[in-house]
Amino acid sequence: MKKIDWDTLTFDITPAEKMFISHNRDGKWDKGSIVSYGTVPVYPSAVVLNYGQGIFEGMKAYRRKDSSIAMFRPFDNAKRLNSGCKRLHMPPLDERFFVESITNLILENKEYVPPYGKGDLYIRPVLFGSGQMLGVQPANEYTFVIFMSPVGPYFKAGFSGVKIEIRDDFHRAPLYGTGNVKAVGNYATSLYPRSLSKDRGYDEVLYLDARNSLYVEEVGAANFFMLKEGVLSTPKLGGSILPGVTRDSVLTIASKVFGLQIQERDIRYDELFSAYELFCTGTATVLTPILTVGYKDKKYKIGDGKPGKTTKEIYDELKGIQLGDREDRFGWVYKVD
Repeated sequence: MKKIDWDTLTFDITPAEKMFISHNRDGKWDKGSIVSYGTVPVYPSAVVLNYGQGIFEGMKAYRRKDSSIAMFRPFDNAKRLNSGCKRLHMPPLDERFFVESITNLILENKEYVPPYGKGDLYIRPVLFGSGQMLGVQPANEYTFVIFMSPVGPYFKAGFSGVKIEIRDDFHRAPLYGTGNVKAVGNYATSLYPRSLSKDRGYDEVLYLDARNSLYVEEVGAANFFMLKEGVLSTPKLGGSILPGVTRDSVLTIASKVFGLQIQERDIRYDELFSAYELFCTGTATVLTPILTVGYKDKKYKIGDGKPGKTTKEIYDELKGIQLGDREDRFGWVYKVD
């Protein structure tokens, strides 16, 4: 194993030694195998390369205080993957097979799970059309791959907070498109707008709805939340927003643990300028405070410009459950060993 400095982990690829691969030929998935991490050969005529028939998930394994390893709501990721497979016309995976394949691979790569409090093991399942095709139609063969990497914070600042820019000259996803699934093509379209905002001193883009450019959708690859006047609001799911597992967990924690009023609704972009607290959520981002919002050359400081009290409380509860420091009252933790 390559020596890893656990104290300087970033959100970058440090591949674990083993990966998992399975193939679907003649309409059936094989049992798959764990192999050394490396390249996956595909034909230049593979459907994923030509027509983007591919999907992925983002998950993590956590080293807990007692040195055990656990995952967080993995069957929810399996369900979401299969929902996306249906939308992209790809063969689904048995949910138990999905979770057990990841579990077995974690055990093979357990030395890559960072020590308690030093980071997490990021898990990336990918399913794509590997069969050859010239016309626009579904592939006749599919490949399922899982690889893993120890990671630190997604944003360099971590929980210290980020600056985002509202843009209405680019949109993430149209209604009734594929914005509610983790399709591979969704993320390529975010690279250019993000680079423009980074050049202007921001960490990420906040996208508005494609129909009116009025209502908040997502922060790059993360769900969005606003706390204002005692109400925690998040954009409602309607076909263009990813139903994040972390998003759902935060809604549950905010309501059931802290008694906050919850609203899933359309949020106008100008409501943000007077918000008490803002944050974004995702497996990679966890729960990251938003301290500054930019819009058309104006910058708006959120609250006192520091991570908010409620944001910190929800973050601590979420991470506490994942790391075993707080009671798992909702049955979310899946023990690996």
